[in-house]
Amino acid sequence: MKQIPVIERFLDNLWAERGLSDNSLQSYRHDLLHLQNRLAARGKPIEAATREDLLALLAAEVQQGKSPRSVSRYLSAYRQFYRWLVREGKINSDPVALIESPKTGRGLPKALTEEEIESLLAAPDTGTMLGMRDRAMLELMYATGLRVSELVSLELSNLNLNQGIIRVIGKGQKERLVPIGDEAYECLKVYLSGARPELLKGAQTSKVFVTTRKAGMTRQAFWYMVKRYAAQCEISKKLSPHMLRHSFATHLLNHGADLRVVQLLLGHSDLSTTQIYTHIAREGLKRMHETHHPRG
Repeated sequence: MKQIPVIERFLDNLWAERGLSDNSLQSYRHDLLHLQNRLAARGKPIEAATREDLLALLAAEVQQGKSPRSVSRYLSAYRQFYRWLVREGKINSDPVALIESPKTGRGLPKALTEEEIESLLAAPDTGTMLGMRDRAMLELMYATGLRVSELVSLELSNLNLNQGIIRVIGKGQKERLVPIGDEAYECLKVYLSGARPELLKGAQTSKVFVTTRKAGMTRQAFWYMVKRYAAQCEISKKLSPHMLRHSFATHLLNHGADLRVVQLLLGHSDLSTTQIYTHIAREGLKRMHETHHPRG
C-alpha cells in the first residue's frame, strides 16, 4: 500500500475537522512543503525539526525580506502541523510551543469612495455580451459583499431571483443568505437571459458567471477585469481583490447599518473581524466633519 506523505495526512485531517476551503488548504500545503524543503537541505525530515531549526529558518526568511505578516503566516501553519504531530503521537514535544508570533499590527482594509464605486459600476459597455456579464458581476459583488472566490463559484442553484436572495457557501462550508438589491437584480436578470446563453453557445455549466471559453470565470480573470475597468475610470488607488467587499461593508456602516447585520452579510464568524470596518467609517465621518463643519 502506498504511504500517504505526512503533510497530506495532516491536510486531510484539517479538512475533516475544520472544513477549510481549497485555497486555505493550498496555503497550508505551500508553507509546509517550503519548510520540508528547507529542512531537507539541512538533512532533516520535517518531523525531526527542533525549536532551534525553526527559529533559524524563520530568521532567514526575515533576512530575505519577508514581512512580519508572512512570517506570522508560516508560523501559524507550523503551529497547527506540529500540534497535530504531537496529538497523533508522531513526536513527543512541540517545537513551536515556545516560539512567539511576530507583532504584525492590523492594517485597515482599503475601500473605494461611493463616487469611485459608481464610476466603476458604470464602466462596462452593456451593449456587449461581456459588458453585460461584467456589469452583473460588479453590481452583485458590491451589493452583497461576496468574497471573490464566492462570486466566481456561485452556481445557478444558489440563486433565488423570486425572493431576491442568493445562498452563499463561504469559508468552512458555512452557508448564508444574502439579499441581492434592485440594481444587481436587474443586471443579473439581463445577463442570465441574454449574455450567458450567448457566451455558452449551447455548452452546459452550473456556474453563474462564464467566459467565452464556455467555462466558469476564475478569480484571476475577474481581478484582471476589475483592474482594467479601474484604469479606464482613472482610479489611482492600489486595488486589492477584496476592495469591493471592503467598500460594501464600509458604505453600509457609513449609512447607519447595524454592525451585527454587516457581520451576517459578510459571513464573519467573529464580530471582532467586522469591527475593523467601524474604524474606516469613523475616519470617513471625521473627514466629512472637517470638510463641511464651519469649525471643522
